[in-house]
Amino acid sequence: MTLEQHTISTELEAYIEAIFHFKGFQPDHSIERVVPTGHIFLIFELDGIPRNTFDNETLIPQSTYTEAWISGMHKRYISISAHQDSEMFVIQFKPTGAHPFLHIPIHELNGKVIAAEEVVGPSIKKLRQAIVNGENNAAKFQAAEQWLNQRYKNDLTPPPAILELVDRLKKAPALTASELTALIQSYPYSQKHLINQFKKYLGLTPKYFQRIFRFNEILAKIYQKQTLSWTQISYDCGYTDQSHFIKEFRHFSGFNPQEFLDQNFSDEEPNFFPLDREG
Repeated sequence: MTLEQHTISTELEAYIEAIFHFKGFQPDHSIERVVPTGHIFLIFELDGIPRNTFDNETLIPQSTYTEAWISGMHKRYISISAHQDSEMFVIQFKPTGAHPFLHIPIHELNGKVIAAEEVVGPSIKKLRQAIVNGENNAAKFQAAEQWLNQRYKNDLTPPPAILELVDRLKKAPALTASELTALIQSYPYSQKHLINQFKKYLGLTPKYFQRIFRFNEILAKIYQKQTLSWTQISYDCGYTDQSHFIKEFRHFSGFNPQEFLDQNFSDEEPNFFPLDREG
């Protein structure tokens, strides 16, 4: 597989986490689990292969997506299809970055994978065609940045107080309950106002984002091959006890921590785990 990640321009780097293009993906499975990261994704298939989402329990196909779609904020893992010879182009928004480009309250996308045209209109088809026709990755990335700059609305950016609080959550995801309460109470307006602002600009509540950031911090520790003590991790990351930690891990990944290691998911791409791999 070939993978190239674009260097985001200065104008967009406050909003876009990554833009990347991959081609020739050859998975050893057909269904994979995706865990929440706190990002929204705009995804283009460039290979003409329809993608599916599946029921998490039965793995029966639920919906089919082609050309371009948006994956909103998810509270739990989702199950998606993986295909041979895949070619895809992906725009990954930062947690606070999608609203100025999508122009709708982000909570309307919670738990959804939805055709991009339903959100941003027919311009998305023109962008996909420009990406397909781009003679090289530089041209494809340029088309994406041009579209993003055209969509950008400065008056839809989150206010500074929201940006500051999210930044503090990201930098210190392992907060205890009391520390999280203190952080939320430091917001200069009412708690109702804070929750409404989070739902508008990020989709989920501050407490839920802290849970997602904390879970991803644990995944990072696993990928770093650190010596693992679940008891120590649960303590370091602010869980009340080990059973609370295990419950949260299962909520976001569908596995308990030891099952996760036993299936060698720590050797996989972060946040993507095969469900039907033979052997």
